[in-house]
Amino acid sequence: MKNFNRLDAEQRRAKIYNIVSCIVICLIAFTFLFPLYWIITGSFKTKTEILSSTPVWIPSEWVMTNYENLMSKRSAPLFDFTINALKFNLFGYVFTLGETITITGPTVPAAIRWLVNTVFMSVTSMLLTCLTAAMAGYVLAKKRFFGKTVLFSLIVCAMALPKQVILIPLVREMSALNLYDTIWSVIIPIVGWPFGVFLLKQFAEGIPTEMVEACRIDGASEWRTFTDVMFPMIKPGVGACAIFTFINSWNDYFMQLIMLMGTKELTISVGIATMQGENSTDFGILMAGSALASVPIIIVFLVFQKYFTKGITMGAVKG
Repeated sequence: MKNFNRLDAEQRRAKIYNIVSCIVICLIAFTFLFPLYWIITGSFKTKTEILSSTPVWIPSEWVMTNYENLMSKRSAPLFDFTINALKFNLFGYVFTLGETITITGPTVPAAIRWLVNTVFMSVTSMLLTCLTAAMAGYVLAKKRFFGKTVLFSLIVCAMALPKQVILIPLVREMSALNLYDTIWSVIIPIVGWPFGVFLLKQFAEGIPTEMVEACRIDGASEWRTFTDVMFPMIKPGVGACAIFTFINSWNDYFMQLIMLMGTKELTISVGIATMQGENSTDFGILMAGSALASVPIIIVFLVFQKYFTKGITMGAVKG
């Protein structure tokens, strides 16, 4: 009888625990989802409802005015790039080979160009960072060379270094490379992200060293060993690194604000911020732009969600 009462009490406690856990999780989910709900619904509200002193939870009339204003405020070419003429100096004479060619795409709303810039910046940063971090993680985990410990220590220390500390050197470096005010001035500083190197090194350390030695005995080159053996086995870590890099690049407003100046090169977040008036702010346009900017990042997270979850779990076990 005592065992039965004890079992019944434990079941009641487990039931209460599950109910409390569900309530807490729902409250946390509501806290995170409410700002997104407010932005999306606000983008379809009229100006009167947005500025109303009484919160309007659901628009009485769903309008597209804010999106129309966002698309009609400014315009820019969809893409443009320049192929410079080749110049070389021979015995003090400057020779020019070919001519400078500029290719410009069709004119579209500036918000579309900003969204294209942001997607290109985030995807390129993600691909380059994953490639360099995977190779660096493989070398740090499986190779022996002088200064390996010191190099990895510097990478770990760089993870704690605020970006504001190295901002001025980065700006001077991009200016010296003639990349300032181009989309590459935001992409290049992200490549070689210390956290990505650290994450993929932890994954690579979980791969048996005997597999690498077997590849070397079979005559496989270092590149073949990396592409055919190591990379497929650390793919969950690469997926997690890809999501981290994409989100970090997409949300890096501070770096984008400092590096990008011209209207054509802006990202969606910086471009929307420039549309604020000096004495007044059109919150409808800001909400429409924020809703537009949130769509790609949500899609990427949903597509790579399983890699993200698996990568975090494996990283925690291996760490």
